[in-house]
Amino acid sequence: MLSRIARALVPTVGRLTVTADPRAALAPGSIVVANHTSLADPAIVLAALHRLGIEPVVAATAGLWRVPWLGTALAREGHIPVHRGSERAADALDLAAAALGRGRIVLIYAEGGLPRRRDAGEAPPEAFRSGIARLTHRTGAPVVPIGQAGARRVISGGTAKQLAGLATAPLRRPGLHVHVGAPVVLRGDGATRTAQAHAAVTTAWRTAVDRLTRTAAA
Repeated sequence: MLSRIARALVPTVGRLTVTADPRAALAPGSIVVANHTSLADPAIVLAALHRLGIEPVVAATAGLWRVPWLGTALAREGHIPVHRGSERAADALDLAAAALGRGRIVLIYAEGGLPRRRDAGEAPPEAFRSGIARLTHRTGAPVVPIGQAGARRVISGGTAKQLAGLATAPLRRPGLHVHVGAPVVLRGDGATRTAQAHAAVTTAWRTAVDRLTRTAAA
């Protein structure tokens, strides 16, 4: 449901383009890791993946499960609530590992939250949390890095600016770009794995920014 909704809504708020590394592969049991800059980018990434025939299980903040109709749908489709800062935080890793074991592709935002800045510009991914290192150590799953650019042109800043951005996006139709990188098998200790994942997503993000800039200049 989430992927289908994203596919329908994203074209109304922006012009989405998608590219992939020649070695890119979204094999069953892969972990997709994307940079997180805006409330809009999960829908953008899901719409891009849907174009590629992928409907992932999404690890998202547990607060979404408290929204009546949305929480029911998320639970029914097997998405993963992340209870950050609580005793239940480790549950997300268990659920993600189980989904990978069933051959599902799992989408994770390793930064663990949105940036605090209020401008609409692009910036490299912030520091990753340790969950991606622990999940790959436990499962051996490959990481597929995704970089997205343009989401902050749809929604960014404080509440008033976010609402204004969303309301005017169908008129502005900002450019949006998602780039899928080549799979990476993380190795080493936790810090090394985290750094490898961060570097791969940063590279994919830089490609997305470059492609978006080229499209805007054309």
